[in-house]
Amino acid sequence: MQGRDWLLTGDGQYQICKAVRAWDLLRENYRLYRFLTEVEDVLNGVEDESSRLPEIRMLVRRLIANSYWVRSQHLEPCPKTGTSVLLLYDELGFPLTVQTVTFAPGTTSTIHNHGTWGVVAVLKGEEKNTFWRRKDDSKSPDQIEQTGEITLSPGDIVSFTPDAIHSVKAVGDEPTVTFNIYGETDPKQRFEFDLVTQTARKF
Repeated sequence: MQGRDWLLTGDGQYQICKAVRAWDLLRENYRLYRFLTEVEDVLNGVEDESSRLPEIRMLVRRLIANSYWVRSQHLEPCPKTGTSVLLLYDELGFPLTVQTVTFAPGTTSTIHNHGTWGVVAVLKGEEKNTFWRRKDDSKSPDQIEQTGEITLSPGDIVSFTPDAIHSVKAVGDEPTVTFNIYGETDPKQRFEFDLVTQTARKF
């Protein structure tokens, strides 16, 4: 599943990044535990974890290329909410969130940031990411404006800095399934934005 690598930053700018070729990533017996260890090694002693997003994107691409188990781990979307989340690893004190997320066709997320870095790889379906930024308005600091959008297909990866703002919509006729990994969230910096009232609240 060769695809494109993207980076979204807090100013609403997004850029395509150089992706490692899929055949350079093939490994024997490359499993989730090895991936998690390598991510920890990449982040060890780093003050600005977002600076390691290129390495983390590469590791995510390696995991997806080699692990059928990861690619097959997902739930059906909830009939009420249109979404479902399957946590792939959960250990007390482990600072990363590793999960797959399923969106039913047409399901749209809120406009939000994550309060930490994140890397999301599309496994199935298509996902439209809409990107936003805060307007430069000291009187209304929570006003946002759209800066662009991209549609991601299987094999595509998008990464985020902690202050990057986006919303997601599953497009097409089948559910969208993504593999997601996030750093340790700062709850004081994670927000959900209301486009109508131009306000933000803790998310």
